Amino acid sequence: MLRVLLTPRMLAFHALVALVVPSFIWLGFWQWGRGEDKAAAAALQEANIAADPVPVQELTAPGEDVPPEDRWRQVTATGTYDTEHELLVRNRDGSRGVGLHVLTPLVTDDGPALLVNRGWIEQPPSATARPEVPPAPEGEVTVTGRLQFSETPENTGIRVRDGLPEGQIMIVDVDRIAEGLPYPVYGGYAELTEQSPEGADAPEPVAAPEVDTGMNLSYAVQWWVFTVIAIVGWIILMRREVKDARDASAGPPDTPGSGGGGPGAGPDGTDGTDAPGGGPDGEAAVEDADAGAAADAAQSAAPSDAADAAANPDPADTPGARPHSGARR
Repeated sequence: MLRVLLTPRMLAFHALVALVVPSFIWLGFWQWGRGEDKAAAAALQEANIAADPVPVQELTAPGEDVPPEDRWRQVTATGTYDTEHELLVRNRDGSRGVGLHVLTPLVTDDGPALLVNRGWIEQPPSATARPEVPPAPEGEVTVTGRLQFSETPENTGIRVRDGLPEGQIMIVDVDRIAEGLPYPVYGGYAELTEQSPEGADAPEPVAAPEVDTGMNLSYAVQWWVFTVIAIVGWIILMRREVKDARDASAGPPDTPGSGGGGPGAGPDGTDGTDAPGGGPDGEAAVEDADAGAAADAAQSAAPSDAADAAANPDPADTPGARPHSGARR
C-alpha cells in the first residue's frame, strides 16, 4: 500500500512540502529576529533620549560619522546659524502630511559647524515653488538636539535623484553637504528639541519615531502556524491516499444474487431460486421431475406384466374356452 505514496504526483507533493516547511520556519525566525532588533533599537532610543545632554564634540568630530550606539543622544552646541547655506530635505512626514525639513548649519564658537534640523514645514503648492521658511534666530544661540548619523540610500531606502530645485536635497548626506561649505562640519546632524533664545516663529519640531515590535512577532507566529498547517495537511493527504488504495484493492462489495453467497444462494454459489425448491419455479421443476419418474417406472414395469400374463394366461382370454360351471355333464 505504501507504493501509492511514491507515485509521481505524491513525490511532487513531498518535494513541495520539503521546500515550504523549512522556508516557513526560516521566515518565522527572520521575523522574530527583526522584532528583537527593533526592540533593542527602541530600548537604545529611549535610553539615549533620556540621558543628560553632552557637548557635541564629545560624541562626534569633523570627518567622523556618529556611532550607532550614540544615535539619539542629546547634544548641545552654541554658535550662529548660517542661513545662506540652508537646505530643504524633501518628502519628510509631519503632522499635516508630507513636507520638508529645514536643515541649517550652526557655526560653533570652536569653528566646526553642526547641521541642525530645525523642523518640518508644509510642501509648497508646486515642486518648483520656494516654500515659506520661518527664519532662524539671529545672533548666538544655544541648541539641544538628538544626534543622528549621516543618511545614505542604504540606511534610508531613499533613492537620490537629480534635477531638484535649488537648495533642496533628498537625504542628509553630511559628507556631500560638507563639500559645499566653507568650514568643517561635525559628523552626523542634530534634530532640534530646544534652543535659546527661541525664534518668533519656528518650524514644527521633529518627533521621535515610535518603534513597534508587535507586528514582527505576530508575523513570526503566523509563519509557524502555516508550518503546522502544511505538515498536518501533508499527513492527512497521505492517509487518504493509502485508504483509497486499500479500498480499491478490496474490490466492490457483494450484492444479493451475484454468486457471492447472498440470500438463497446454493452450495455452488448459484442463486437458490434456480434450484429445485428454491421458489415458485423450483416447485414446478420438482413436480415435473416427479411426473417423469412415475412415467419411467410405468414403462419399466410394463414388460414384466406382459411376461406374467404370458406365463399364466387367463382362461377367459383363451380361445375356445368355455365358462366353467362347476358341474360335469
